Amino acid sequence: MIPKLSSAQLLSQIYIDFLDDLSKTQFSGEIENSYASRLAVSTDNSVYQQLPQAVVLPRSHSDVITVMTLAGKERYQQVAFSPRGGGTGTNGQSLTTGIVLDLSRHMKGVLELNVEERWVRVETGIVKDALNAELKQHGLFFSPDLSTSNRATLGGMINTDASGQGSLVYGKTSDHVLALKAVLANGTSIDTAAVDLNDLPSDPNQSEIYQTARAICVDKRQQIEAKFPKLNRFLTGYDLKNCFNPQQQSLDLSRLLCGSEGSLAVITEAKLDLTPIPKFRTLVTVKYDSFNAALRHAPTLVKAKALSVETIDSKVLNLAREDVVWKSVDHLISDVPNIDMSGINIVEFAEDDQQTQLDKVNALIESLSDSSALGVIGTQVCDDLTGVMAIYNMRKKAVGLLGNAKGSAKPIAFVEDTCVPPENLADYIVEFRALLDQHGLSYGMFGHVDSGVLHVRPALDLIDPEQELLLREISDQVVALTAKYGGLMWGEHGKGYRSEYSPAFFGDELFACLREIKSSFDPYNQLNPGKICTPLESDAQLVSVDSVKRASFDRQIPVQIRESYSEAMLCNGNGLCFNYDVHSPMCPSSKVSGDRRYSPKGRAGLIREWLRLLSDDQKDVLEIEQAQMNAPMWHNLWQKTQNTWRKKQEQDFNHEVMDAMQTCLACKACSTACPIKVDVPNFRARFMYLYYGRYLRPAKDYFVAEVENYAPLMAKAPGFFNWFTDQSWMQSAIKHSIGMVDIPRLSQPNLKQRLSTHLNSDYDYLALNAMSAEQKAKTVLIVQDPFTSNYEADLVEDFIKLCQKLDVNPIVLPFSPNGKAQHIKGFLKDFQKTATTTATFLNQVAQLNIAMVGVEPALVLCYRDEYKQVLADKRGDFQVHMVQEWLSEQIKDNSQLPQLRDQEPWQLFGHCTEKSLAASAEGQWQQVFAAFGGKLSPVAVGCCGMAGTYGHDAKQVETSQTIYRQSWQVRLAEYDRERCLATGYSCRSQVKRFEGQKLKHPLQALLENL
Repeated sequence: MIPKLSSAQLLSQIYIDFLDDLSKTQFSGEIENSYASRLAVSTDNSVYQQLPQAVVLPRSHSDVITVMTLAGKERYQQVAFSPRGGGTGTNGQSLTTGIVLDLSRHMKGVLELNVEERWVRVETGIVKDALNAELKQHGLFFSPDLSTSNRATLGGMINTDASGQGSLVYGKTSDHVLALKAVLANGTSIDTAAVDLNDLPSDPNQSEIYQTARAICVDKRQQIEAKFPKLNRFLTGYDLKNCFNPQQQSLDLSRLLCGSEGSLAVITEAKLDLTPIPKFRTLVTVKYDSFNAALRHAPTLVKAKALSVETIDSKVLNLAREDVVWKSVDHLISDVPNIDMSGINIVEFAEDDQQTQLDKVNALIESLSDSSALGVIGTQVCDDLTGVMAIYNMRKKAVGLLGNAKGSAKPIAFVEDTCVPPENLADYIVEFRALLDQHGLSYGMFGHVDSGVLHVRPALDLIDPEQELLLREISDQVVALTAKYGGLMWGEHGKGYRSEYSPAFFGDELFACLREIKSSFDPYNQLNPGKICTPLESDAQLVSVDSVKRASFDRQIPVQIRESYSEAMLCNGNGLCFNYDVHSPMCPSSKVSGDRRYSPKGRAGLIREWLRLLSDDQKDVLEIEQAQMNAPMWHNLWQKTQNTWRKKQEQDFNHEVMDAMQTCLACKACSTACPIKVDVPNFRARFMYLYYGRYLRPAKDYFVAEVENYAPLMAKAPGFFNWFTDQSWMQSAIKHSIGMVDIPRLSQPNLKQRLSTHLNSDYDYLALNAMSAEQKAKTVLIVQDPFTSNYEADLVEDFIKLCQKLDVNPIVLPFSPNGKAQHIKGFLKDFQKTATTTATFLNQVAQLNIAMVGVEPALVLCYRDEYKQVLADKRGDFQVHMVQEWLSEQIKDNSQLPQLRDQEPWQLFGHCTEKSLAASAEGQWQQVFAAFGGKLSPVAVGCCGMAGTYGHDAKQVETSQTIYRQSWQVRLAEYDRERCLATGYSCRSQVKRFEGQKLKHPLQALLENL
């Protein structure tokens, strides 16, 4: 039984007082100070970890003014803040031991759009891709393109002056900022835009800032010009060079705020310049026999007047090959026969004139036709927008895939955004590689060779203290190396904990200028203290690369426990699970709540801390698990009852973890969409199993877990049980006593009654075994699941009819429980028994060498996923196919297939678990329909919100409906519902619940129209 766990590191009194006073103001946002909420924002995409005192989530600019006005009072001038957006920074920019001001949950609106003048005004919590999705209909987009664009917020982009792919043409974020609205540390609201030197504001709250900026940016222009590198990207912190415009004789404080990492003001709104979306886009993928050849050839490619030139080395490519993402690009980046592809350059052309586009592409292809001396081994051209986006999505995901490299040492970001003049890049990388090779490190490389930025991520195991020291040594060496080649260490991703290198780079005089700027904006060092610089007359220290790291907490957990819980421990914070897109299956609970605790990253972080606290308490979680597995059913019942009675009165971190786990839909999207393969449903089940070793389970858990036992019994008398569940008083009783709603109706007639009219024989092992090989090839064994067999018997019947139409003999196997519901609810002991029994049965059946097929994809995939995890080597080698997998085999080399009468296209709404664990599923359904003369188009859709029994949980009904409305309801409205097909039982049930109409399964559409 797991012990009660106390949360660590309580709030300091000054912060308790501040938050208490804030709650008494007109502040309308949220204040979170639970240990779980603080942990969820204690990391970003860097190696660092800082536990904040609280998370404050404002709803408006006025809320931010309220917060900072209170902070400006003398009593609270030691209270520190760090503004936070998507938390995608690789250098700890938004981490703090003070208060995190999270603008991403509520402040994400588009406030004003002027299509004619091509500008937009937004709140800074909006995600970059979300903004572009709204702008697309107007033919416009916000052009700076970074790899984390599906979760990075505009506030984060502004604060790090982000750029990314295409920056030679599109520039950086600051090049597109027309004006900003921000709040100073004393609560003063300021609006920034270019101001004439002769008309600087006289407002006492702003005049000092403007006069300081003028004295530095104008009067010290010569020193600034001499010091700032002549690079496309020169992220310095405060852009002293571009704050002053000599031609217009104006000052623009926006330029100081861009790249300031929240250390000058809290930026709440931004007016942004927009770019027309180019009408034509073409990618030319140039393949090389060595990465060095790719680097040295890049300057030539830049001369082709392309939008961008991106490079990827073989290590990153090989990681992508091992991921599901490669299926989307394998035909677009095909291998060169008999030659290893050790690097590629991706050259993009984007024009409004088609002929100009063709001329540029053709000129490049012609120049490459005889480039064997350059190491070029092939080229591929893609001018299909879907293909272009697929290649870039692969490139973007590859960034995260580096963190999934095998072994304990993982490529990590700390010197990954160095920038040198492009003409120096190849020689610089030769020395960089020699430096890393000298330390015996492996590394992956990718980046923007057109602007001299190459992302290099050395593999280190920071749990090893010696490797942590090596991070410092390499950082020092790289700073010196970039200086040698006329560049700088921070070309794209900001300073963060690398701020300690600023004084040496700027020199005493200019660094003192930065400190003057800081003093004029934030004299008491309250905003992101220690980042970029500190105020003049302050003895505060800059943060350092030696600051506390995630690994220092992880190393407190014994190695065998870390390995056992690797699905959580390997999370590197890349934040792909924060994907804003509601039409992506990734983590619906995170999308609907906006709560970082309810994301795979948040849940993984909670489990890590839970394991650390257990280890700190001298408790071995693996021993506890084993003891619980061996204990009798009613073990510790009285103790659990007492613990449950005291539950509301006690402070127990277990409850905070449980709260985050209960909101998970167990859809499995994280297990494949996450580049690190963080598998929340797996470690969630383990946690729940242990949690309920200490506390009593709610009745609904048993109701769900035992569905495979009671549903077949109830299905014998469906009319009787349906009558009861149809009664409003029974529905009310079930809701209040068990906590479940909208219980589905059993099939009438039941499956047994239906089978009596379609099957000529029951399952007979000996008779089947006696069949010839030809007979077995024309037979299929249908593996039952509790949902289609008992609640959708008509679907099983239709599958039987389809088999018969295809001249295949269907045999329904005796029902053997699958156990997925037990796993979802954390009944691991019961699940192990169920899986063992069913695996034994299916292994026996597999010896017949007859295809086995299951209709419900989630349960079929359970045999491949959860069974392997629980049974390991004991699972055996049985294989249960999904319907489309089996049909794909049936249509091979078959020219006698009947054709569909209805040639109109169908739309496929895939099950999220199926899309996650079987990436080829939708493509297989398309192939099947095409073979029968039909057309099927997959619809990009997120989770339906049902997820097994999640949508029937009374506590989750509202969330379930919100998830459904976000994606499925929107997409269904775009099509004729009669043409929409759904593969998942949960999905069909959800649509029927909210739309009053049940969608067909794809096999039913085939059957009806053959």
